[in-house]
Amino acid sequence: METWDAIRARRNVREFDERPLPGEDLERILEAGRRAPSSRNWQPWDFVLVTEREQLKQLAKVWRGAGHVATSAATIALVLPHTGDAGERDRAQYDLGQATMAMLIAAADLGIGSGHAAVADQDQARRVLGLPDDRYAAYLIDLGYPADRPLRPIREPNRRPLTEVMHRGKW
Repeated sequence: METWDAIRARRNVREFDERPLPGEDLERILEAGRRAPSSRNWQPWDFVLVTEREQLKQLAKVWRGAGHVATSAATIALVLPHTGDAGERDRAQYDLGQATMAMLIAAADLGIGSGHAAVADQDQARRVLGLPDDRYAAYLIDLGYPADRPLRPIREPNRRPLTEVMHRGKW
């Protein structure tokens, strides 16, 4: 798929078929995250790849809206360091957003659906993922082949029109 097509085809997928994902595809998705831009090349993230079904079911319990994680073929936990510095925390979140989007587009390019979930229960995440005390699970990206329909460019996305969100020169 061309990059522009992957961007236009990416959508949140919450129901996956049961096919496993090839290891080389998972590595490519993770590599896309690793290569993402980062403030001062800090790269504050770590990624924990989960593919074992029972572990995915336990990981789905970290947030009431994360049930789709249990049926994914794989889920990537996006992990950040704890910090008391607000500026560092903001930069880490921004950097993680860039890594996330790189992984979501890489997945779409491979025809792999993706979704995302917050992590409310850090104790559960720590138990399931074995995180060290100085880290926390910021978000989850679940992956799998869409159960309903394959990814393809969406002609008319449910988005505000560009003319409404774009301002030239000033507001």
